[in-house]
Amino acid sequence: MAAPMGGRCGRLEPSPRRGERSAVGVRMDRAGFWVSLTAGGIAGMCVDLILFPLDTIKTRLQSPQGFKKSGGFRGIYAGVPSAAVGSFPNAAAFFITYEFVKSVLATATPLYLSPVTHMAAASFGEVVACLIRVPSEVVKQRAQVSPSSSTFQVLSNTLYQEGIQGLYRGYKSTVLREIPFSLVQFPLWEALKDLWSWKQGHVVDSWQSATCGAFAGGFAAAITTPLDVAKTRIMLAKAGSSNASGNVFSALHSVWRSQGLPGLFAGVVPRMTAISLGGFIFLGTYDKTRSLLL
Repeated sequence: MAAPMGGRCGRLEPSPRRGERSAVGVRMDRAGFWVSLTAGGIAGMCVDLILFPLDTIKTRLQSPQGFKKSGGFRGIYAGVPSAAVGSFPNAAAFFITYEFVKSVLATATPLYLSPVTHMAAASFGEVVACLIRVPSEVVKQRAQVSPSSSTFQVLSNTLYQEGIQGLYRGYKSTVLREIPFSLVQFPLWEALKDLWSWKQGHVVDSWQSATCGAFAGGFAAAITTPLDVAKTRIMLAKAGSSNASGNVFSALHSVWRSQGLPGLFAGVVPRMTAISLGGFIFLGTYDKTRSLLL
């Protein structure tokens, strides 16, 4: 999730009271693990598909061609097959890694280091999930800025011109975007839930957890937007160009030199909106799917 589209919003379970360790974070039985995996995959897919138009607008705003030349509001669902195919395994890979690392670290670390546990688990989850997310993202974004070409044509052209390596262009920049995002989002989300629980004297409800997740995700999305811009420029760059090398700092410098601060934060509003809304959609879908499966 992304949080969806650049930051996975994570599994939004109720916060423990101060001094308590979440049972889910310490140990999960096999059935619970696969239920969480399936629910997370379905929730992630729903978020990506429902909010796809906002993602397309964000990508076109960040494109070096400019919004209008990239398609404007035309073909707003260009690239959606790539998102549909990659979304479920991407979210599933994140959850497998996140839950495994969190359960291992939770048994070996004291309670006051819980934020570090969440940060580490989320970071590992993003590194693994990006192995699936990046090829899907490359095809999706190239289709979004070329609405006259089908997703299959974009995939074929990429493989023909650049091979498998072309599908992984931007892997490093995506990881460099996702890890800072998770380092901001997860501790902030946990802290907000903990504070809200303490204020009202009991564990937060689902909608309260969603509110905290939406705020944390939106804030993390805003401050990591320059990294998202760099990732987009690298993925959309023509083969052989300077940005195609995947150098994040070079891409950021190029945007700063040509467009200044507004260029570094291009698409910040649809990005924040999508990730904040994604928190609510993800939570509702996740909880509903999990309850049905259990």
